[in-house]
Amino acid sequence: MPSEKFLGSVIERDLELIRADAINKPEYGDHASEPGIMADFTEYSPFHRGHRHCMMEARKLRPDALFVAIIPGPLERSGRGVPYIMTRQARAEIAIRAGADIVVEGPPMGVMGSGQYSLCLARMFRALDTDWIPRGYRPVDGFDEVLERIRRGHRVVPRPYRIVDLDTSETVLEGKLEEDNYVIASLAGALGRIGFNFRNRFMFIRRLEGVSGTRIRDAVSRGEIGEVTHMLPPETVEVLEREISEGRAPLHDLRLSTGILRNANSLEIDELKVLNLLDDLTASAIVRKRPYRSLAEVEEAIPPSFSRHHRQRIISVLEAKVHKGLVHKYIENYPSVIRILAFKDKEILEEFKDRIPHRRLEIWQ
Repeated sequence: MPSEKFLGSVIERDLELIRADAINKPEYGDHASEPGIMADFTEYSPFHRGHRHCMMEARKLRPDALFVAIIPGPLERSGRGVPYIMTRQARAEIAIRAGADIVVEGPPMGVMGSGQYSLCLARMFRALDTDWIPRGYRPVDGFDEVLERIRRGHRVVPRPYRIVDLDTSETVLEGKLEEDNYVIASLAGALGRIGFNFRNRFMFIRRLEGVSGTRIRDAVSRGEIGEVTHMLPPETVEVLEREISEGRAPLHDLRLSTGILRNANSLEIDELKVLNLLDDLTASAIVRKRPYRSLAEVEEAIPPSFSRHHRQRIISVLEAKVHKGLVHKYIENYPSVIRILAFKDKEILEEFKDRIPHRRLEIWQ
């Protein structure tokens, strides 16, 4: 198991990245029109056979396109607010070895609301001048109509317990969406919000059954990776075992407990209110229910929200002490830089640099 010291160094480094990215401005310029860009964002925590299936099916449809994987991101916390199983460097390495051409860094999803990180992702797709967006989906009754409207470029957005077509003011689907399908609708809404024409750009690929990231992470936590190797490509197994042996994984059960408890117990209410995602109700509840002796007590004190991931996101915000103003500036300038985490070879890298309109690129060191 990695140490809290290791995790603390990662979070401290990444906070500096976020602060720098928040004050820099993106730069755009002339670019080539070929090859096509196929960009997908997936957390790869870890990269499993379902991810490979989606990647390979998309590549069959556009074999000449560059496949760009957008892998979040700074602070190493997922859109569910929980830690990733490995650092993004390790996840990027697996993606390249498994078939991606380029991997770029996505936003710090774990300390953002879904609307915030969807907006960042939409801006990344625009910055890459993306031609095609492959997305895995789970078939459920009525969702085909949602997908068809998105294919036609409609601004379909999720609302509490329903999906709405903003172009026609219709409720397209009632009920709460499964997570992968919710992300599709949220991304379509964000792309429409920034004026990105996504008509006929999505490639919807039915998800592979029998693969579960949750089961994989649970097996790794118990030291029983052999139970789930049938769900994992060999590249993932190799890198994951290396990261475990070198003390950099698994990260998904690790929190900076001391810092979270210190902030939950000692920050004044006005200091809590300026943290991202913390409204007056949440800040007041945290102060009122002090003192805390465990992370479970902090989590229990956080008022529930429509999102079942809200509490873990708040824990991540307390962990890194991320301020609202910093996140707002980060989103405003996102992506101020295209940070390249990994690439297949130098020829692919040069093609990518020439192809995208964003001129501020940085290769991760």
